Amino acid sequence: MNIYPHERLGIFIDGSNLYAAARALGFDIDYRRLLDLFAVEGTMIRAFYYTALLEDQDYSPIRPLVDWLDYNGYTMVTKPTKEFTDAATGRRKIKGNMDIELAVDVMEMAEHIDHAVLFSGDGDFRRLVEAVQRKGVRITVVSTIRSQPPMVADELRRQADFFIELQDLQPRIERQGGHRDDKNGPPDVPIADPYIETV
Repeated sequence: MNIYPHERLGIFIDGSNLYAAARALGFDIDYRRLLDLFAVEGTMIRAFYYTALLEDQDYSPIRPLVDWLDYNGYTMVTKPTKEFTDAATGRRKIKGNMDIELAVDVMEMAEHIDHAVLFSGDGDFRRLVEAVQRKGVRITVVSTIRSQPPMVADELRRQADFFIELQDLQPRIERQGGHRDDKNGPPDVPIADPYIETV
């Protein structure tokens, strides 16, 4: 995986982007396996997971996953979604973009890590990757080019030091079976709210 054993690792997961990529490839992520996979590669400093939450609902379908991740080694970064009416269509839309939060955390963690693993294909992160590389941090981007359309922006993939195809990780991080297993998180909860627009 191009991670040296002595490297201090930071994992940064854009929840909605990873959800879309895994869905496009037809599998669900086992977050325990994902964390364990990278923890043995280097020295894990922190694993962040970013998602927006619908606040006005009595029950959010993503809440059980957020709680599980929070108790099982992930640093959760959440914020409430914003609701607005699209002037062009008159339709109600929900927006929950976490790009700024992720970028701030990567910049703050840069002095404490040697290698950042970014689970996102969002081309907006290209400039962030470039800035962190100038600080001496190596960047691996995890996403997919095997979906139609590809989920990773070409400019982000080119800027990264390394690119890992998500489908290549599938055998090592895919959730197995459909039964509830508290070690691996709730099986029937989406890894991001598919109704939240993240653009």
